[in-house]
Amino acid sequence: MQRQYVVKLDDYDQRIMIRALNDLRSTLIKEERPTDAVDELMVKVYGAKKKLLVSEQRSDYECR
Repeated sequence: MQRQYVVKLDDYDQRIMIRALNDLRSTLIKEERPTDAVDELMVKVYGAKKKLLVSEQRSDYECR
């Protein structure tokens, strides 16, 4: 069984991570090296589910 890690990112941090991975991917392409691992990680980071914190969710009182 592989270990899994949970990383909490806000929208800004997620964009930074995608940009950094894309820069790494571009470097690997220039060096004619495989990009499979970076591609897979980019898909995971980009497609990660977003969860709202309890304090960020609207209560029934605010919806009325």
